[in-house]
This record gives sequence, structure tokens and C-alpha cells, in this order.
Amino acid sequence: MLCDDSAVARGALSRMLARDPAIRVTAQAANGRQAVEMLAALPAADRPQVILLDLEMPVMDGLTALPLILRAAPGSAVIVASALTQRGAAATMQALRAGAVDYVPKPAAAQGGMNDPAFGEELRAKVTGWARMRRREAPRAMRPVTPAAAALPKPQAIALGSSTGGPQALATLVGAVTRPPPVPVLAVQHMPAGFTTLLADHLDRLGRLPCAEARDGEALLPGRLYLAPGDRHLIAKPGPNGLVAQLSDAPAENFCRPAVDPLLRSLVACCGGKVIAAILTGMGQDGLAGCRALRAAGGGVLAQDEASSVVWGMPGAVTRAGLAAVVAPPEEIAARLLAACGEGRA
Repeated sequence: MLCDDSAVARGALSRMLARDPAIRVTAQAANGRQAVEMLAALPAADRPQVILLDLEMPVMDGLTALPLILRAAPGSAVIVASALTQRGAAATMQALRAGAVDYVPKPAAAQGGMNDPAFGEELRAKVTGWARMRRREAPRAMRPVTPAAAALPKPQAIALGSSTGGPQALATLVGAVTRPPPVPVLAVQHMPAGFTTLLADHLDRLGRLPCAEARDGEALLPGRLYLAPGDRHLIAKPGPNGLVAQLSDAPAENFCRPAVDPLLRSLVACCGGKVIAAILTGMGQDGLAGCRALRAAGGGVLAQDEASSVVWGMPGAVTRAGLAAVVAPPEEIAARLLAACGEGRA
């Protein structure tokens, strides 16, 4: 279902989604109230697996409609569409806390608007990914791992990398941390500028792992999570008392800034093999080269499993390359990270 007050936007979204034969737009609504009424009138078997919900609409906006939509269609995944503005980012994070599973930022006209190919690729990946996850009925389980394969070094730093579906995966992982690890945690989520500030705040509210957007030149303290700001690479550098954050405007890598590979390269340069990287859900293969360098130095790599990933691109790449010692859902990855630090079960 498409819920957007702009007929032009609904038409553009329909055309983009139609490029994937697996996707069918079954309903369109011009505001939140209309969407709720349409969903309530549908038999459960006919409700859409995915609902794309605009946030700024007349009659009933997306944030007001969201809890009503979740009650009317409890089995549907709601992806919110928001403007690339600070206000749009704040509303997006509010929607994620209220039960939306993911978001797509609407590209500005200067970026090609709704006809931007990158936007279309991301949109289709999220729609098909969340529909696939909604169809699954079997509980997620960790892929069997032999004790030898599961051996991980005691780290001096932990790195997390994610993209499509990453905000929810990061929230699940952070929410499963029972105590802050005794090392700094550095995270790269492919996200626009402005959104990362609010994602950091969203993760920080989950409790046990204090989180903030990284600042240039600050000391990276144990037991804290530092999120790369949108449009800046996060690099680790040696400092007088440990690691220090450096933000970089270097060119995008793997079509992304921030990217995972620059962070991993910098951690290998600082810490050698005393680093563990966890690659979570996301399109593409950002992190693959960095994980190769990390494993060559003696470090450890974990990957999110396919069953819990919206898109098994990034974690699938490191898994197929034979680099992942553990392949598991985010909550299991959290337990493995703590265990490697001597803070939990092995």
C-alpha cells in the first residue's frame, strides 16, 4: 500500500516498484485516515505485506496514523517516507520508536527527486526485504558454528557496519547488550547527514550502551558507542591514552560516505588484529575489503544471518568469502561480542 497525499509521488513510487515483478501495489491512500479505513475494510488475507507511509499529509499525518495502521494491519511492515531535513529526520526516528520497521528518505529535486535510480534501488530492496521477513513463520536461529570457527580475539575495539535495515538491527543489538563492553564501539550506518544524530539518540535511549555521534578529535572511551556522522567517514587514530576519532571528507567508498571499509582499515592500523567487526544487514559489499584486512591481521569478523537481515548483501559478502567466524542474528552477535571481551558467555 502507498499512502501519500501527492498523486504525483504515488505515481512515481508505483512506477519504481513496478520494475520488480515480485512487487504489486494493491492499494493507494491520499492520507492517513483513508489508509486506516481501507485497511480496516480488508480481510486479513488481503492486507498488504508492506505499507509505505508518508509523514507529512493533510487530514491525518503519518505519525498520527501509524499506531492506527499497526492495529488495523498488525502483520504489515510499515516503512516511513520522510523529507531529507532535520525535521524529517526527527519525525522518522519518532516513527521508528512507534513501530515502523524502516524508512526511506525522499531525495531532493537536485538529486533527481523520485526518479533517482539509487532511491529506486533502495526502495525496492527494502520493500522486498521486509515482505520476505514478514512471510517467514519459523523462528530465527543462529547458524551452527564450530568451536574452532567461533574463536574470537579479545578486542581493543569493536566495529559495527550496516546499511539497509540497519537502524532496527543496531537497535536490536544495542538492546541485547547486558553491560557496556570494556572497549569503544565504533559504528557506521549508511545514512544521510542529520539522520545519524537522531539515530544515535534513538540508540542511546535503549539503555546499557551510551551512544552519540562521533566528534572530530574526541577520545574514544570504553563502554560507549560512537556513530559515524552522515556524509563523514569515521576514522580511528592513536592518541595519548587510546584511540581518538577523526572525521574525514575523503571521497565516498563503495558509493557511501560514511563507509565501513575506511573505519576498518584505520582500526587495523591502530590495533592490528585486536579488533572484532560485526557486519549487519545492508545492500552491496561495503566492509568486505576491510574485513579481509582485519582477518589477515588476526582479527575477528561476525556477520548477521540471512534470516534476520532485510538485505543479506554486506553480511552475505563476508560470509561467502569465508571471513565470518560467527553468522547469527543481532542479539546473538551482542552476546558473542561481550563474551569475547570477557563480559559474558562464550
